[in-house]
Amino acid sequence: NFKNQLLADHGHNPLMKKVFDVYLCFLQKNQSETALKNVFIALRALIFKFPSTFYEGRADMCSSLCYEILKYCNSKLSSIRTEASQLLYFLMRNNFDYTGKKSFVRTHLQVIISVSQLIADVVGIGGTRFQQSLSIINTCANNDRIIKHTTFPSDVKDLTKRIRTVLMATAQMKEHENDPEMLVDLQYSLAKSYASTPELRKTWLDSMARIHVKNGDLSEAAMCYVHVAALVAEYLTRKGMI
Repeated sequence: NFKNQLLADHGHNPLMKKVFDVYLCFLQKNQSETALKNVFIALRALIFKFPSTFYEGRADMCSSLCYEILKYCNSKLSSIRTEASQLLYFLMRNNFDYTGKKSFVRTHLQVIISVSQLIADVVGIGGTRFQQSLSIINTCANNDRIIKHTTFPSDVKDLTKRIRTVLMATAQMKEHENDPEMLVDLQYSLAKSYASTPELRKTWLDSMARIHVKNGDLSEAAMCYVHVAALVAEYLTRKGMI
């Protein structure tokens, strides 16, 4: 009954936001295993019915969804990890179909950004459980016969490889957590490696700024935020928005 209203402005409207926030709330609050499985099924239906909400226009809904699903990829319950991995695969696969089997750049980017944010927010991310979830996603791509002869399986492999690289860099940071200067150097190297991806560069610059604030190095934190402001201004200029 409300499909047209929900699809307005590629799903970026107040009604869809309210609906999506309800789904998101189910993921953000502790649920039983059975409830979560049903939420994952409901989300598949939402993504399938309203793909433009996640793959067109603003990336905020896709970003929020990737972040919450990835948290469950680190769940202590193997069944939930499997379900979450398969849902994330579905989001990527649906994105690939939506672009006419050309790419899944939107989801690819939001997954990397979410992993980068989760490292700071979730204890134990990148451990054995999370690595198993990445393997499940790779297996789904390799066993999907419909897209076997496309670039999709290799693109998924590239994504999981990038995630592992970020996790390895983070492990190095953990080793030097008591050495603020070395820690920030590692953060800076990671930020530089994403120079061609403004969103990711911003994510790591924000992370560097938080470390500086924590250590009381406020002028260094300010410099990070100046870099972020310059990055955003350059991006908006290139887009012709300012």
